[in-house]
Amino acid sequence: MLKLSEIQKPIANELAIFEDKFKESMRSSVPLLDRITHYIVKRKGKQMRPMFVFFSAGLCGSINEATHRGAALVELLHTATLVHDDVVDNANVRRGFFSVNALWKNKIAVLVGDFLLAKGLSLSIRNHDFNLLEIVTHAVEQMSEGELLQIEKARRMDIEEAVYFEVIRQKTASLIASCCACGAASGGAEESTVELMRQFGENVGIAFQIKDDLFDFGIDDVGKPLGNDIKEKKITLPLIYALQQVSKSEKRHIINLVKNHSEDAKKVHEVIAFVKANGGMEYAASKMLTYQQEAFDILTRFPVNDYRNGLEQLVRYTTERNK
Repeated sequence: MLKLSEIQKPIANELAIFEDKFKESMRSSVPLLDRITHYIVKRKGKQMRPMFVFFSAGLCGSINEATHRGAALVELLHTATLVHDDVVDNANVRRGFFSVNALWKNKIAVLVGDFLLAKGLSLSIRNHDFNLLEIVTHAVEQMSEGELLQIEKARRMDIEEAVYFEVIRQKTASLIASCCACGAASGGAEESTVELMRQFGENVGIAFQIKDDLFDFGIDDVGKPLGNDIKEKKITLPLIYALQQVSKSEKRHIINLVKNHSEDAKKVHEVIAFVKANGGMEYAASKMLTYQQEAFDILTRFPVNDYRNGLEQLVRYTTERNK
């Protein structure tokens, strides 16, 4: 599988310029804020979201200043949600680094998240990028709804497959969908093309999340704690499918383990073994490939060039990655 650095090559210069612009977009006159935002930038991830923005813009028109602002808007609003998520989850670590709330406490972390959100809004309004702002704020709204829907269903342990897909469509896929729609809109595409790219990103995002859920059952040694979703009482696709294959009494037994014994390592491993024995892994993997193919089918409507190739490689990366 290609490394991300290889996939990035057609837009490597744009990503380097974006890094500087993104740092600038987070600048503050308050020294404490500047220190924290510098820390956030220093521990940034793989730049996959900006890659989707730039490749989509190139595919649908051209990469320009609006594209850079769209990528910064996505990153600012997404980073704000991550900072807030760490407070909500009481998480002390993100991507191997201490979280903002672990270093500066919850009150400051919440205010930093608010600041990043405001910076994104102000960047868009200042430059009259109202179409980009509409796309990204809709995604943040969906992410919040998806998170709350998951919490509500986790309490009741009554998640069905349709609900699972609604949760991940809102919680994860909406962000990647907004990246692709933002890129297309910034490149000057018509509304129908922007919507097509939004659908493309949504399919990629759903495939990405199913892959992530499969990691929880140990398909690879990825550094993610085995059974972490089970410990958090998250009902994901492999488990949903496996529960549909057994008797009511066995189903009740497994749900009881997740609901009341998720801190017991032996019980968690029992749930993992149950999922593997009842075809949950294979079913989820086949669904992931279906969404991957739907994303590829959308790309066939566009001419073959470096940008389309880059998006195809990114789609493969999301489903073939090992972490």
